[in-house]
Amino acid sequence: MKLIYVCGPYRAKSAWECEQNVRRAEGVARRLAEAGYMPVCPHANTRPYFEGIQPDEFWLEGTLELMRRCDGIALVEGWQRSEGASAEYQEALRLGKELLPLSYGWV
Repeated sequence: MKLIYVCGPYRAKSAWECEQNVRRAEGVARRLAEAGYMPVCPHANTRPYFEGIQPDEFWLEGTLELMRRCDGIALVEGWQRSEGASAEYQEALRLGKELLPLSYGWV
């Protein structure tokens, strides 16, 4: 079974926008699961419940490491505007990770 990392924005200007980012990522994760992939959706693991426990750098490096351990990535709408998602995408390209067709993501 392939592990597919859901790559998209998390942080936002407001709590509502952050929640919308999480929901979009979860939608992509659901489509991946429906297609037989095991989604790795860091958005669901780092909801606001975890805010303040560690600085942003901890979460950015941790989610980048999660991506490195996956077989491929699926992009979520708005990923290009996200510092973290852009870094994950570049690292995925560098490592030769599979980029799933756009039909799985919200690009």
